[in-house]
Amino acid sequence: MAVLSPARRRGATVLIWAAAGLLIAVIASFAVGPLRLPPVEVLQAIGVKLGLADPASVSTRDLAVVWQLRIPRALLGAMVGAALAMAGASLQGLFGNPLADPGIVGVTQGAALGAVSAIVLGAGAFGVWTLPLAAFAGAGGAITLTYLLARPGQGTGTATLLLVGIAIAAFCSAMIGFLTYIASESELQSLVFWQMGSLAQADWMDVVAVAPVFVLGTIALLRLATPLDMLALGERQAQHLGLDVKRTRLKLIAFSALLVGAAVAFAGSIGFVGLVVPHVVRLLVGPGHRWLLPVSAVAGALLIVVADTAARTLDPPSEIPLGLFSAALGAPFFLWLVMRQRHRSGA
Repeated sequence: MAVLSPARRRGATVLIWAAAGLLIAVIASFAVGPLRLPPVEVLQAIGVKLGLADPASVSTRDLAVVWQLRIPRALLGAMVGAALAMAGASLQGLFGNPLADPGIVGVTQGAALGAVSAIVLGAGAFGVWTLPLAAFAGAGGAITLTYLLARPGQGTGTATLLLVGIAIAAFCSAMIGFLTYIASESELQSLVFWQMGSLAQADWMDVVAVAPVFVLGTIALLRLATPLDMLALGERQAQHLGLDVKRTRLKLIAFSALLVGAAVAFAGSIGFVGLVVPHVVRLLVGPGHRWLLPVSAVAGALLIVVADTAARTLDPPSEIPLGLFSAALGAPFFLWLVMRQRHRSGA
């Protein structure tokens, strides 16, 4: 029998605990809300849909609440959180900087700009896929521009990355503001959703639309775990080890943009998940991306499911925008990281 190394054993242990926490959080989210349901009724409602329970054992109202509202919302939230966390971990590996985050480097704002442009300009060439494709295009453009202007290994550091990210985010925000200015009243209601982030509109169609994109992006980034570890040694060293650096960079940009675009297209702008989660996970499992990426995905899903459950239960029947939770958690953490980096640089 093969014996796991300490690093693998630690990674496997953290992954199992995170997965268990996610399962508990998801099941709890089915029962918790403005209308609280006993766990037994939740299980009965699920059983009815799966053909394992008597339809008379649960009311039509409870069945609709669990199956049409809470289950798709929890599933979508888990995919959004996992996508943002994995994209954040990948961007940190690509830039070689722990401060890289889809929101901080302008990727989230780029995706939001693409989605808002599709709404206000009335684009519909690709039907229901127009919005996700527009968000993906915006995210891809933002991450490519950030990488070209703050490319690691070219004498750039944390300050350059932050300045470039701030500039791109500010430009995207300005364009979103202009589109908001020319939007109609009906469009303005949708734009508030994109700017503050929410899972209130989640349904099974959203889950079906996001799932294939999420699976594709997740598998692709997991397969890039070893190349990310090689990039951590430096581009020249990675080339000497036989890595096609240019092709790897393009893959990381494309699939990170794909995940962020899908998340923003269906949940709006939710910041700091890609910053906080990978950093905490790195402290637990180490810098190796073989464990960092999957554990970050599970932990990101857990964070969003818990935050969304709190958002819809703290002030019923109103809902607190999910983006406010992530900003309240991430902003202080980001400042702490900046001060930590500054202290290390001074040392």
